[in-house]
Amino acid sequence: MSAPAPKSTYRLQITSSFTLDDAAETAGYIHELGADWVYFSPLLKAEKGSDHGYDVIDHSQIDPDRGGSSGLDAAVAAARSHGLGVLIDIVPNHVGVATPTISAWWWDLLKHGRDSAYASYFDVDWEFGQGKVRIPVLGSAPVAGEEIEGLEVVGDELHYYDNHYPLAPGTASAGTATEVLAQQNYELMDWRRADDALNYRRFFAVNSLAGIRVEEQVVFDDSHVEIARWFREGLADGLRVDHPDGLRDPGTYLDRLAELTGHSYVLVEKILEGREQLPPEWATAGTTGYDALADFDRVLVDPDGQSALDALDHDLATEDRPVPASFEALIHTTKRGIADGILRSEVLRLQRDLVASGALDGPDGGDADGAAGAVGALVGGAAGPGAAGTGASGTDRLAATDPEVADAIAELLTCFPVYRSYLPLGHDQLEAAATLAREHRPDLARVIDAILPALGDAANEAAKRFQQTSGMVMAKGVEDTAFYRYNRLTSLNEVGADPGEFAVSVPEFHKRQVARLRSYPNAMTTLSTHDTKRGEDTRARISVISELPAEWASTLRQLRTLAPLGDAQLENLLWQAIVGAWPASRERLHAYAEKASREAGDSTGWLDVNEAFEERMHALVDSVFDNAAVQAVLAGFIAKVEQPGWSNSLSLKLLQLTAPGSPDVYQGSELWETSLVDPDNRRPVDYAVRRSLLAALDAPSAPLPAIDATAAAKLLVTSRALRLKRDRPGLFQGYRPLRAEGSAASHVVAFDRDTAVTVATRLPVGLAARGGWGDTTLSVDTARVVDVITGRTFDGSSLLLSELLSEYPVALLAPATEA
Repeated sequence: MSAPAPKSTYRLQITSSFTLDDAAETAGYIHELGADWVYFSPLLKAEKGSDHGYDVIDHSQIDPDRGGSSGLDAAVAAARSHGLGVLIDIVPNHVGVATPTISAWWWDLLKHGRDSAYASYFDVDWEFGQGKVRIPVLGSAPVAGEEIEGLEVVGDELHYYDNHYPLAPGTASAGTATEVLAQQNYELMDWRRADDALNYRRFFAVNSLAGIRVEEQVVFDDSHVEIARWFREGLADGLRVDHPDGLRDPGTYLDRLAELTGHSYVLVEKILEGREQLPPEWATAGTTGYDALADFDRVLVDPDGQSALDALDHDLATEDRPVPASFEALIHTTKRGIADGILRSEVLRLQRDLVASGALDGPDGGDADGAAGAVGALVGGAAGPGAAGTGASGTDRLAATDPEVADAIAELLTCFPVYRSYLPLGHDQLEAAATLAREHRPDLARVIDAILPALGDAANEAAKRFQQTSGMVMAKGVEDTAFYRYNRLTSLNEVGADPGEFAVSVPEFHKRQVARLRSYPNAMTTLSTHDTKRGEDTRARISVISELPAEWASTLRQLRTLAPLGDAQLENLLWQAIVGAWPASRERLHAYAEKASREAGDSTGWLDVNEAFEERMHALVDSVFDNAAVQAVLAGFIAKVEQPGWSNSLSLKLLQLTAPGSPDVYQGSELWETSLVDPDNRRPVDYAVRRSLLAALDAPSAPLPAIDATAAAKLLVTSRALRLKRDRPGLFQGYRPLRAEGSAASHVVAFDRDTAVTVATRLPVGLAARGGWGDTTLSVDTARVVDVITGRTFDGSSLLLSELLSEYPVALLAPATEA
């Protein structure tokens, strides 16, 4: 029997300013809205001031700042009183170590080193660190014979300015502060060395998030002690698992989690590339929905706009910034930059793992284990992949530190086509990466051939770490770099999506929905999250540019003249963001411009700030508020895209809420969600406004709201769709594409979910240009239907879309006698 699954969820970001007690007060509203389960962000104790909760420092307790155990009791009790299930986000991959004094496991590790009770909890390369954990915190490299400025012994702690570290027993009197430091189980080093000299696994390239070895049973047990209590005491019904790709063995982890939760509903935050599927044996109901998001967005994009926007992209190109041949070509560059840059430490550790596994020669030029290593055997001789121990002279053999090995590892990581493999599943992806790597770097072909057997061996330590690392390179190279450089239509640059796929046809959209229903019918679908680069309605408005490419090109030229920056690609990105998120405050746009420009890394960067460039960039943002000419140009274009953008928004929302899967409504997104990248998308939500608007919509004889800045129309669509899905369990089981007939048939997406029929408008600018729906009709199987959004009834045998969609660009139909 399958675990109970939500019909829908409503995500709440639990913080010190919106606690579990606040969540308890919101439960009634969530029920009235129509959501089925409440969905909490991470709740375990995290770093002070964390607005996301992914930097857990104590797995044994609910964060007191988020409401503590009593707050969870209150929130769950409130949810239960309204019939809501409870889904909670968990973080198994890493812990927060920014403040060692409050991170108990990390503190003990630093104090006792290899003798710590928690030494096995962390993934530390002790040999490389010469028995110490390397901490990148110093402002400059220490100079031999000189004291480190800012370092002092204070009681039984070592302080470096505001950073506090423990002292190993008996070392407090070992001399000067620098001499005391030399006696510790950790090394404080120049923060710049983290890129290539770190010796502990991190979450991506975040030094303050240390990976834990949850594959060890004791680590699993200790890191899930509070989570186990939630299920033992009936406080949780399901879990969302953050970043499973960082785990050594996600499949086994999910099996253990299934046992712990009694085989409850579990989702994984897994990014799927293209038509990639989840490993079928995983104990999960599916992903958290980024794959679905990409499809919903693209069916509303006009494919006819691609060539004009490609041309604009070429017009913006310079000799220094040529247009990439493809998105794949761009991400090869950005991923390789990550592998050679901020994740170089991980690449070098993989090389050391190859040595330790016997696949490379040892440090002295001999084999690490006394036997012929794979690289030593294959590089110099005629042997092919799989051979061992023959064919190489001493001068041809590669030693452990040969730079070609790290080069080949980095190239394989760069060419890996998906986030990671799960050997033996995915071995073909490793082979595909090797093929592409040889094409890019034929000079490395022999080294690639040599190390491939080890990297394809599921039992090999290097293979295990390679799988954990490939996703890091993908995420940093694509989501956090390429997405800020590939800017022809930025609504396509979203987590889990491929910006190289410009649009999805209606038949292809239906095909993908059927596939989702057949494979993971209870997987989450989403439009906005705490991680999306742009909120759903920001993207919906930007997508209108695909219908107005010439107008956008003209607008962009005028804006670039009025507020020149000197980076055409970034200007395109920033002006699209401003259009999509408008109206936005000056502060929000300045913060976004700074993050976007530094992530792109072309004209400025996080570690190498170009102050002159950023001064011009901030002047560009200020011009939006201070320059009348800029305001006039911007207002003119926004006037063209505002109403079509709202049409897209309502279509996007209804498609997501009624298509196969369990839709999540990200906090507050029942009104216009025009956020930009985090932390902008984690801003506080005004629930008083939402309660008031919903009450007004539900009042007897309430008029239908206009589609305007209040977003009451979106709230109407959201609440009616969620309620129908929750209250009519017999509906929304199957999926049948519906085809309209008539002159404007290409402007509708429609499907039947067991007599619940969704009708949504696409390409509204083109629809208006052709004069509206005209004679276009749609037929359904029910003789008499009611649109649950407007309350109007219609003859289902021949629905004239000009009538059905006269109030809103969407309709949700149900049998009139049963609505």
